[in-house]
Amino acid sequence: MFDCFREVNSTYPKTPHILEHKRRGGLVFGWLCTYVPEEIMHAAGALPVRITGYTQETELEDGSAYLYVNNCSFSRSCLQMGLRGEYDLLDGVVGGSTCDGARRLFDLWRHYIGTPFHHVLSVPRKSTQEAQALYYQQVARFKEHLEEFLGIQITDEKLLHSIDVYNESRALMNSLYELRKADNPPITGAETMDVLNASFRMPKESFNEHLKDLLRDLAASGHANNGRARLMITGSVLTNPEFIKSIESQGALVVADDLCTGTTYWSDPVVINENETPLQAISRRYLSKFPCARMFPSDERFRRILDLAGSFKVDGVVSEIIRYCVTYAHDLPLLTKRLQAQGIPILALDVEYGTSGSGQIQTRVQAFLEMLGAKKR
Repeated sequence: MFDCFREVNSTYPKTPHILEHKRRGGLVFGWLCTYVPEEIMHAAGALPVRITGYTQETELEDGSAYLYVNNCSFSRSCLQMGLRGEYDLLDGVVGGSTCDGARRLFDLWRHYIGTPFHHVLSVPRKSTQEAQALYYQQVARFKEHLEEFLGIQITDEKLLHSIDVYNESRALMNSLYELRKADNPPITGAETMDVLNASFRMPKESFNEHLKDLLRDLAASGHANNGRARLMITGSVLTNPEFIKSIESQGALVVADDLCTGTTYWSDPVVINENETPLQAISRRYLSKFPCARMFPSDERFRRILDLAGSFKVDGVVSEIIRYCVTYAHDLPLLTKRLQAQGIPILALDVEYGTSGSGQIQTRVQAFLEMLGAKKR
């Protein structure tokens, strides 16, 4: 059931879908943050794909030569892949000023890798009316820059079509996550991450069709997974299913997340209000979606996390924070306090991007699961 998704992930960024798109003369644009509106690139006829680093933890000699080691290993891993030509098929790169690591990555990419089109959006840290107005200006300028580069006009009709495609994808992902609320869900956390990774590495139209097939197969399979504890994953960017598999191999079942490669990526559809243009609706969605730890105040993020923990019947939370990921590291004590007030234990893990789950991590997970088991008794 998962072969098509795993094939995409194993060949990324030179996937058959991307290579075929390039062969037909299509453009491919890489994006660096979930606050970058994909619909605009899609409406321009480009294929938006997410720039990620190596799937597994890797020595980052080139990345660390250009980015100091006190930048997170995610940004250094992405840069190393770019420096080594693994993203040479990109016609454009779009980033957001969301954290220092991402911003420096964009600057170095533009200077040393020289992808033809490059644009960075300033992203406010709030979702107030004033912040929304500021971000709309950023999104409108991005659209204008893209139109100038491509020599085209991105019409409202094209934007509406792209909104429909992406909203369908979000609705399908929601259906997949709904299955994980079952006492014995038909899909594991690691399998879900295979699907998530493919969602930003292939054309959305193709992904949507494959996901429809998967949902039908899961409904007909009668398969059921169980574990001694239901866990939620929170923290930094995560793209390695082996990390989740290492947790589930200890007898747990990962049923929920608030990752920027998970729920915070696909949740919140674009909703067009009365007297609102498609571009206004897109910009409003991206700034007011499920917030990441950079956004202030943190109350909305914490509320959503607690809602997820309740609706997915979570026994405990695992926080995986990449070293030097300042936004999530500073956020952790506040989140821990909120979770503990609801009686939800949390395990905090310091990791490097791409980790598969070391023996030390597995030992700590096992101890955490023992504690959860004792709490149930």
